[in-house]
Amino acid sequence: MSEINFKKWFDRMQPQTLQIATWLLYFDGFFALVDLLDGGGEMYYLRLRYTGGLLIGLVVIALYAGGGLLMANERRLGYKLSVAAAISPFLINFIVYSDVGASLRYRVLGNGIISFAFNVALLALLLHRQSKEHQRIWFR
Repeated sequence: MSEINFKKWFDRMQPQTLQIATWLLYFDGFFALVDLLDGGGEMYYLRLRYTGGLLIGLVVIALYAGGGLLMANERRLGYKLSVAAAISPFLINFIVYSDVGASLRYRVLGNGIISFAFNVALLALLLHRQSKEHQRIWFR
């Protein structure tokens, strides 16, 4: 951790797939924080419904921010955290909408098709062959 530059939030030398994924991680983390504290979405429901819901929400937000920061600093752990953060909305949607007894459409897509599209895009960018190859070769 001593070699991590906390002022480096973005790396222009990474492939375009990882650059876009880094920005999406930060945006998704910000919107997850807003949803957790003041929203009416899935993260807010977790916070209200479950005892550890606030902790789960904070962990997810930390995955987004930490994954983006560590990935910008070329750390393999950052890539793994980023993939975990990208998978988390799918799991949270499934848990929340299963709890309320919603249809399979809501369990998979969540509340909106646009947020689902961005979640899929982030996961696809991270799991793209170019991203995986770059992190395998260059990340420490």
